[in-house]
Amino acid sequence: MKKLSVNIDHVATLRQARGENEPDPVTAALVAEVAGAAGIVSHLREDRRHIQDSDVYLLRRMLKTKLDLEMAATEEIVNIALDVVPDLVTLVPEKRQELTTEGGLDVASQLSHFKSVTDKLHKKNILVSLFIDPVKEQIAASEKAGADFVELHTGEYANARGKKAVAELARLRKAAQAAYKIGLKVNAGHGLNYRNLKAVAMIDEIEEFSIGHSLIGHAVFVGLERAVKEMLEILKETEH
Repeated sequence: MKKLSVNIDHVATLRQARGENEPDPVTAALVAEVAGAAGIVSHLREDRRHIQDSDVYLLRRMLKTKLDLEMAATEEIVNIALDVVPDLVTLVPEKRQELTTEGGLDVASQLSHFKSVTDKLHKKNILVSLFIDPVKEQIAASEKAGADFVELHTGEYANARGKKAVAELARLRKAAQAAYKIGLKVNAGHGLNYRNLKAVAMIDEIEEFSIGHSLIGHAVFVGLERAVKEMLEILKETEH
């Protein structure tokens, strides 16, 4: 069965809006685990706009499944990851002004940097995923950088309609197949929701999906446990 990792950043965003202690993203992570999530995704941004350092350390102690720490490949955050030792680090691009991640990493033009960061993380037995656009050049560069996974950026597909959506889905499929063929494991995420997930989940080579905004938004109305279970039902429908 395809796996679901739940991104809890938006729970932390709500907490930070009041600068208080509720809602607690760590509690949300534990609820998601009980509901069947295979892992928890948490993005420790340089500006600490939502997830805080203390959240990451507490998640590491409390989770029974997998902690996927999303982060920029900066010295400060890399050092935190080396101390926390998450199960997986997903390196992502990061801009201070952006509302959310706007695209994939340009691994090809910064290959030596990403290889250096990947090597450091591997020395602590931390698996590394690179968040990239579904482009052949970036897939090849990710393999050269020593990544264990690539996470394909699904934002263009999520925002597309009609023939454009069909074309973007085909591009994701081709990229997933290319990555898998050279030995990379394949995850996917960004903009996926209850309406558009199923088509992407039909791509055999993609094994895990990182979903946050849509799931947490739905949880406002139905509760987090039910929201996770409903997303998992969509993935079950894609089993062969």
